[in-house]
Amino acid sequence: MNTIIRTGVLLSVCSLLWIGCQPEHKAKEPTSHHRIPIIFDTDANNELDDQHAMAYLFYNQDTFDILAVTVNTTMGGGNIDSQYAEAERIMKLCKIDTIPLLKGADKSFKTISPTLDSPSFDGHSAVEFITKAGNEARSEKLVVLAVGKLTTMALALKRDPGLAKKIRLVWLGSNYPGPGEYNLDNDTVSVNYILNTDVEFEMVTVRHGLPSGTGAVKLTKQDAIKKLSGLGPEVIPPVVGRHGGEFTRLGDYFVNLFEHIHYDTDEQARALYDMAAVAIVKNPSWATNFTIPAPILINNVWVERPNNQRKVKVWENFNKEAIIGDFLKSIGREL
Repeated sequence: MNTIIRTGVLLSVCSLLWIGCQPEHKAKEPTSHHRIPIIFDTDANNELDDQHAMAYLFYNQDTFDILAVTVNTTMGGGNIDSQYAEAERIMKLCKIDTIPLLKGADKSFKTISPTLDSPSFDGHSAVEFITKAGNEARSEKLVVLAVGKLTTMALALKRDPGLAKKIRLVWLGSNYPGPGEYNLDNDTVSVNYILNTDVEFEMVTVRHGLPSGTGAVKLTKQDAIKKLSGLGPEVIPPVVGRHGGEFTRLGDYFVNLFEHIHYDTDEQARALYDMAAVAIVKNPSWATNFTIPAPILINNVWVERPNNQRKVKVWENFNKEAIIGDFLKSIGREL
């Protein structure tokens, strides 16, 4: 009996060893939880909110699968090389060296779109990357989070209209239903082009000076000095800032940006518009939204199209305390 048992046990062990060697029976690798595939399109050198938004993304890679950062040129902050250089500073201060940084549109949609057949059209690096990434097979749409003008994304959609079905475009822009706004005014033609496509499109409102837009998500200079100084990994060699000086900590560079920015009031606070846009992609409960038939811009004024079957989403009423709190908590983490 003992011999039979021992033989049976030996056979069982051998069987298990044999099964373990077969490819179809290999143990599955542990899978990480879901991350949102995202490309961040920014005019990084314009103010100081883009830089905070980039860092917020980088410090939330458990939430975001960041495929690339693309830069474009708006009226402020210099040409495309200046925008690229500022984005590169933030990436270095966050010790990010595996995420591509690509140049997008320097000029307007109207100027660039006739040249799309050229292999080196203005913005081709970003447009080609977005197109390729958007067309890759995945179970969900690629999020393009645009926090400057919409030129680069409009060019991508014109070059490959089929891309519209594969992208969720979230744009920090417009004062809807009010007129104007910096990102919108930088290229209204590209905004109208996108409104007339069928891409999933969401407008994260700005509404500077009003409590309902991202303009209400502010950080004071005093709080920046108090809460950001010294945060971030130590970077050697130091990074030269856009206003001069050398920085080995991300938080110290943010303080420097607050020290050199213009303030409209004695409050000395600046809105972190772009960072709030990142926040509502991370946690949609930190704002409210409503859906409307896609309007159109005529002479820079919104004109409603109530019978339009194409719908867009509008975000407003941002939870300042939750967003700023999560940002500060995130920046305090180790990458």
